[in-house]
Amino acid sequence: MMSIFNFIINEIFNQGAIFLALIACIGLILQKKSFTDVVRGTMMTAIGFFVLNAGTGLITGNSINGIATAFNTILPQSAAPASVDIGGIYGTQIGIVMVLAFAINLLFARFTKWKSVFLTGHMLYWFPFVFIAAGVNAGLTGTKLIVLATVFTATYMIVSPNLMRPFVKEVTGDDSFTIGHPTTVLSIISGLLGKVVGNKEQSTEKLVFPKSLGFLREVSITGSIVICLTYIVIAIILQVNGFDPAVVWGYAGGTTGIFTYIFTHSIYFGVGVTVMLQGVRMLIGEIVPAFKGIAEKVVPGAIPALDAPVIFGYAPNALILGFIVAMITSTITIILTAGMFPTVIIPLTFTCFFEIGCAAIISNATGGIRGCVIGAAVSGIIMVLLVGFGSYFFNNTIQSWMLVYGGQDFSLWGILEGLVSSFIR
Repeated sequence: MMSIFNFIINEIFNQGAIFLALIACIGLILQKKSFTDVVRGTMMTAIGFFVLNAGTGLITGNSINGIATAFNTILPQSAAPASVDIGGIYGTQIGIVMVLAFAINLLFARFTKWKSVFLTGHMLYWFPFVFIAAGVNAGLTGTKLIVLATVFTATYMIVSPNLMRPFVKEVTGDDSFTIGHPTTVLSIISGLLGKVVGNKEQSTEKLVFPKSLGFLREVSITGSIVICLTYIVIAIILQVNGFDPAVVWGYAGGTTGIFTYIFTHSIYFGVGVTVMLQGVRMLIGEIVPAFKGIAEKVVPGAIPALDAPVIFGYAPNALILGFIVAMITSTITIILTAGMFPTVIIPLTFTCFFEIGCAAIISNATGGIRGCVIGAAVSGIIMVLLVGFGSYFFNNTIQSWMLVYGGQDFSLWGILEGLVSSFIR
């Protein structure tokens, strides 16, 4: 039984491509599609997922990772926070929470008005991981730990995508899917701010460029230029602070210099965006029609809750603008709040791009350019505060991990669970 359980957890739930391909396969079979259509839809769903992941990997691993490395160098560092190997020690508990929470999500989608089904594969793992860590940090063990983590994971999987649903509809113009991703708190705040302060008719995607700058209409080119300028500014800041960019970025002693480093990392951003958007089109084009079979036969009215990048193609200019604005405001906030929290915070590059990028797209849909900028700016500030206050609830477990991947729903919901855990304990 344990072998079967571990297979389900590790080989299906924890593998995004396999999980989504299986969902597509079931949906197509329920629609009584031909064998050819079932095989094609299943395989293309998996391929689309891998193309999407390849694009995000190019962006994070080959482009903006240098920005994160530079900030890690410039800002003062403290000793690494104490940590517990949550994934290794509590792997079984995480698996139990994953399965139970997903089952509860399906039941709610079947029998209530909350119709989203959480299909973001890797997040099916990471939310139980965070909630187990928060419970362990508060001193919970055994059944109490598993039950509380299950309740929080299931609640998140049900509530968050449904809260996102009307905002995603603002972006896409239809109601065929929603977002299941830890961007919710930042996206909702940004979306509401956009409605208050902006004008959605003045969209970032309607920016008019003179003929001589017509190439800026290509988001891959615009993104590459923005990242290039960012690297140049950071290189200057490194040198002013007495750091050698060649040493910081790891090309010292090689055959290439700073020109090649900045050029390649900037172009990789454009390549990553191009590949990612292609993957988004492929994944949406397959999983949404396939999911109709499940919605019609098993969970009437259900819609899939998918990863945040699936809306990036609807407003790529807002994505890049939000990323840059968030990097600026979060860095300023870190400087102003230095010494306020029990850990040293650095700009969370990945959160700025994925979670706040999604929030910027939503605030652009509700408030145009002004909404996008203000939403991203406020999100950058909130992100830092969430990481700071969250450090009190993860200081003995996954604080070092949260310094890289926190600052959004992971931090907010982790804080809430930490408070509840303290009362239960």
